[in-house]
Amino acid sequence: MMLNVSILGASGRMGRSLLSCIAEDKNLRLVGALTESSDPALGQDAGVSAGLGSLGVSLLDNRTHVLEKAEVAIDFTLPEATKANLAACVDSGTALVIGTTGLEEEDFKSLGEATRQIPLVYGRNMSVGVNVFMDLVRRAAKALGEEYDAEILDAHHSQKVDAPSGTALALGEEVAKARGRTLEELGVKTRVGQTGPRVPNSVGFSVIRAGNIVGDHSVLFASPDERIELVHRATDRRTFASGALRAAMWVHDKKPGFYSMRDVLDLQET
Repeated sequence: MMLNVSILGASGRMGRSLLSCIAEDKNLRLVGALTESSDPALGQDAGVSAGLGSLGVSLLDNRTHVLEKAEVAIDFTLPEATKANLAACVDSGTALVIGTTGLEEEDFKSLGEATRQIPLVYGRNMSVGVNVFMDLVRRAAKALGEEYDAEILDAHHSQKVDAPSGTALALGEEVAKARGRTLEELGVKTRVGQTGPRVPNSVGFSVIRAGNIVGDHSVLFASPDERIELVHRATDRRTFASGALRAAMWVHDKKPGFYSMRDVLDLQET
């Protein structure tokens, strides 16, 4: 069975990776490609614009037209486009996979409202490997407990606009949850000047923005006697695209609701 997919943000880094993966998958059909009105490539074939050859779908700035034939949409845009993208998917009854990072509380409220009418998978990081990595971090944090200091390192390319990354924050949330607390309570995102000794049970963050790093994350658990380090490194954005398409294949026929990559991958709580 062919799944009809529309890409929201088709001209961006992730959009081009998604187009490349769709072009190679016989089970997926591109039926819509959304871009900004100011995009110089507006009106061009989405595949040609991405250097893939013709895909028979033009880059448009009209959400209604882009979603007209779609069974599922994949959104990797910017937070300021989230509400409009959600509303368009609700209006068209289109399932949605959203990987946009940097969302605020109001955006999550909008996601929650949309899931009353459409099935939606949200993930700060769609990579299958990263989500298995998060599950390992959660298990480690639960087993090790508060006696082990937790530090998270987040490295991305120089053009990334949010810090810490959504993935780093999600990792911190897993650690905090395993300790029965929230990241708002335990997170330490900056250390400058005379900070004094480390606050017990805190979750520290360090950020690197340099070059063309696709996405590296590591979580360090340290006690006075030993250290455990869990690491994930992405070498190509296709890993995020592949995960998002796997989520699309999974969610397109689900009931309205809010789903995560944990649901997609059947990673059970323990």
